[in-house]
Formats: sequence, structure tokens, C-alpha cells
Amino acid sequence: MATTKSKKQAAIRPLGDRVLVQRVEAEDKTAGGILLPESAKEKPKEGIVISVGAGKTLDNGEKSSFSVAVGDRVLFTSYAGTEVKFGGEDYLIMREDDILGIVG
Repeated sequence: MATTKSKKQAAIRPLGDRVLVQRVEAEDKTAGGILLPESAKEKPKEGIVISVGAGKTLDNGEKSSFSVAVGDRVLFTSYAGTEVKFGGEDYLIMREDDILGIVG
């Protein structure tokens, strides 16, 4: 069973093969030391997995297992997932297929 809450207590439980991700903070300055204003920052394509669903139902009726786990730092595509706001926090709900890799 693959549903839980991590250190961040999100009351959102994704369904099926979806995962709940919270983006990591964007960098405040460039490698050269230039400070970036909020309007110039790109949304990071990296986040922490907060919660995972039960898994995709396979043709034989079993549930598939996830390649990611709660607490993993992941990379995803620019247009991955659906943005949701809950409890003053911003999250993304995306399919596991939208995740490109695990950092670390």
C-alpha cells in the first residue's frame, strides 16, 4: 500500500498512478552571483514526492508498483501535472510517467 504523508502533512491523496509533488524553491541568484527578481525566476522542474496513489490497475487486476517513493527528489517536464493549492501550499498532481528521474 503506497499512500502516506511525509514530513509535510498534505491531506491530498492521489488516485491511481498519480503522485503529489511539491516544487523545490527557485534559485535566488545565478551562478555568477546576480540576484534574480521574482518575475525573472523560472518555475523549477524539480520537486519532492509528498504522496503516491495506490498504483495503476493492470490488465490482470493487480496494482503496479511505483518507481518513486515518498520523500524522493524528482525531475519532471515543464508542463507536467496539474497545479493545486491546498492549505496555503502549492502542489502538483502528476502521473508517474511525467517524472523523468530521481535526483540523488
